[in-house]
Amino acid sequence: MKKVISIGEALIDFIPNEKGCSLKDVINFERVAGGAPANVSAVVSKLGGKSSFISKLGNDAFGDYIIDTLNKVNVDTSCVLRTNKENTGLAFVSLKEDGNRDFSFYRNPSADMMLKDTEIDKEWFKDCHSLHFCSVDLIECPMKYAHKKAIEYAKNNNSIISFDPNVRLALWENEEDCKKAILEFLPLSDIVKISDEELEFITGFNDIEKAKEVLFKGNVKLILFTKGKDGAEAITKEKTVKIDGNIVDVVDTTGAGDSFIGSFLFSLLNDDIKTDDLEKLDEETLKNYLLFSNYYAGYSTTKKGAIASYASLEEINNYIKSIKNKSI
Repeated sequence: MKKVISIGEALIDFIPNEKGCSLKDVINFERVAGGAPANVSAVVSKLGGKSSFISKLGNDAFGDYIIDTLNKVNVDTSCVLRTNKENTGLAFVSLKEDGNRDFSFYRNPSADMMLKDTEIDKEWFKDCHSLHFCSVDLIECPMKYAHKKAIEYAKNNNSIISFDPNVRLALWENEEDCKKAILEFLPLSDIVKISDEELEFITGFNDIEKAKEVLFKGNVKLILFTKGKDGAEAITKEKTVKIDGNIVDVVDTTGAGDSFIGSFLFSLLNDDIKTDDLEKLDEETLKNYLLFSNYYAGYSTTKKGAIASYASLEEINNYIKSIKNKSI
């Protein structure tokens, strides 16, 4: 089987043991491995697919913990480099009553930002089905150009390129730089996953119909528009497929968006969907993929953390079956 490769940041999320208070009022935190691209790799592996993660970590205890966590869920970490020059990134999180989060990041710079394009090996991409990345490491640093090299090598292997902007404005000097970087990399992608909270910032429109003109640039063939409790849409230039959301008891939304795109990429991997197939997917197939990913993301919000909250294929199938049985 081919594999899904993710590139970008891996860091330690310090999740609060208290809920419903601001970050300055949190007393106790729980340490968990995080970072959106790393989360996506973990989702694919936990579902039974092959995945690999590309990044750089500090030669410190936090880096060791991230490697151990990813290895435990069978993510290939052989493409994660280590350095003594920078430390592993940290993120402190506070949880609001509705499960949403506020962040405070410590990475000036962190090790992931310093991965160079010359350190990207084209041999890593021989069996690459799809390459996934986000915007956090697209700031003006060596890692930005490592992304470009990875995309080049993946494209040379006819891999699907997947982009989830995953906007984190706290990590940018100004909002315009963030938007500029996203719009620079967006046309290089075959799949763009965007949330309702990010739509207007990135495109200038709060209406997905108008935003499509901005999003369908360059190589973009499929847009995944996620709307939280209101469901999701899969949009090609020819068709739009919509599904409703699920009602769940939200505990923590950390990594939920990553679980959506990760499980979607797993479905594409599992069915051996290729780049040229994306625009040809029929409505029923797209709907099934959306439903699976929406259930998967919903399930992840019922538990704390990101990787620890992700289900195996057996667990998610049992969860979906239980929901369907309740509705009968």
